[in-house]
Amino acid sequence: MHRPAERRAQIVVINDDTDFLTLMTELLTEVGEYDAEICREGDHAYQFVKEKQPDLAILDIRMEGQEAGWAILECLTLDPKTSGIPLIVCSAAIRELQAHQELLDKYSIDVLTKPFDLDALLEKVATALDRGTRRHP
Repeated sequence: MHRPAERRAQIVVINDDTDFLTLMTELLTEVGEYDAEICREGDHAYQFVKEKQPDLAILDIRMEGQEAGWAILECLTLDPKTSGIPLIVCSAAIRELQAHQELLDKYSIDVLTKPFDLDALLEKVATALDRGTRRHP
């Protein structure tokens, strides 16, 4: 008997680095077998996530030379329409991540520090997606 294919989890990747976005899209879609959508502009990221309602968002903190990611993260966690979407912050800005650890813990936001390996990425994505499924049965 033929079973319908399970819906692939949709992941939004918010980053302004084209090379990084290409790599992440390939890793998520080909290796992780997820659907990935990208958003290159920090100014539109919050609205993009709100419209797409993905299963997960992966967000860079530094965009366009500024730490715009924190403002995006705050909007996403405070808006009831997006607060249930699991987030992973992916950044090389270790000091900034440490300075905001309390905020990250408060909203159960996972961190993936750059550079990262494929296994770490896939493990964090699976964990975050599982967290999101439990929140939205």
